[in-house]
Amino acid sequence: MNPAKPASPPPSPFSLAPDQRARCERLRALAETRLRPLAERGEPGRVNRPLVAALGELGLLEGLFTSGALDLCLTRESLARVCTEAETAFALQGLGAHPVHAYGSPAQRDRWLPRTRAGRAVAAFALSEPGAGSDAAALALAAEPDGSGAWRLTGEKTWISNAPEADFYTVFARTTPGAGARGVSAFLVPAERAGLTGAPLAMLSPHPIGSLAFDGVRVDSGDLLGEVDRGFRVAMTTLNRFRPSVGAFAVGMAQAALDAALAHTAGRDAFGGKLKDLQSVAHQVAEMATRTEAARLLVYAAAAAYDRGESGIAGRAAMAKLFATETAQYVVDAAVQLHGARALQCGHPLEHLYREVRAPRIYEGATEVQRAVIAKELYANAAAAEEMP
Repeated sequence: MNPAKPASPPPSPFSLAPDQRARCERLRALAETRLRPLAERGEPGRVNRPLVAALGELGLLEGLFTSGALDLCLTRESLARVCTEAETAFALQGLGAHPVHAYGSPAQRDRWLPRTRAGRAVAAFALSEPGAGSDAAALALAAEPDGSGAWRLTGEKTWISNAPEADFYTVFARTTPGAGARGVSAFLVPAERAGLTGAPLAMLSPHPIGSLAFDGVRVDSGDLLGEVDRGFRVAMTTLNRFRPSVGAFAVGMAQAALDAALAHTAGRDAFGGKLKDLQSVAHQVAEMATRTEAARLLVYAAAAAYDRGESGIAGRAAMAKLFATETAQYVVDAAVQLHGARALQCGHPLEHLYREVRAPRIYEGATEVQRAVIAKELYANAAAAEEMP
């Protein structure tokens, strides 16, 4: 009698299932053959609409609204390892449109989501302001009632990815003065709305980013996302979903830098041998690989916890983003150092990564904000444990 075959273990964030690994390989191949050529023809600092359209044609944008957090992380990591421009275009569509998917009315969803999935409409998430970056509850963009049941938006947004070229914006504005986070509402604002203008910003990172000016832009209940004065919840639930995947973007960049360092140090002649034969170089590469793998596992664990609906998601997402983005900065910098001057030459893959890797430590909550989120949750959990009988 043959013994019963043991059941296959369930997928674990610490060991991807074969189909997940195969999907990552397919994504990297698509990024290499279909997406990178389009990215290379794009203009730095501008929305690359052919690239966004290709993401839609390949069915990748659909996954922004149908996939779990772990699958989202696997997609972002795979794309970033080969083509950061494709990864960023993919992620920005999700960040800008997720509030519409999660909180929009049927009319809003019907108008914008099919076009977003197809890559025909470009989305943007407009939260940051000149005086309210990390302190999102300090938003000053005013939504003032105009007496007809509508509001007029007056003020400014800045450091908005895809601005001023997006087709629609998820905009967060203050509907109740002096109420902090409880007085913010979210609106879907089409780009053609009268009184809305913008300008591009020249930034270190090559992805499109700009400022927006609102001069009495009219919005009404049909533009509202969710409920009045509950917009901070819209922002935070969106960020909690995407923060682990920002970590995945960082892991993809770190892995690309590690791959480059391995290839270079194995082939470069120096001091009578190969660079990899120097103990200092071998130890450096080992440290880069260990930190990258640790970051990857933390990101996967946070995403898997999100998908399971576990508590403490804000803290776990913050840990994933914090550790992965800091790790990517370290690994890319170390890879540049191992390559020497050639890595600083314009057009070198590591020169590109060196510019790309800095921004994720700031956007969607700076490193310092992530530490504050983590500490707040730790102390709250400790206090709750003390109160238990």
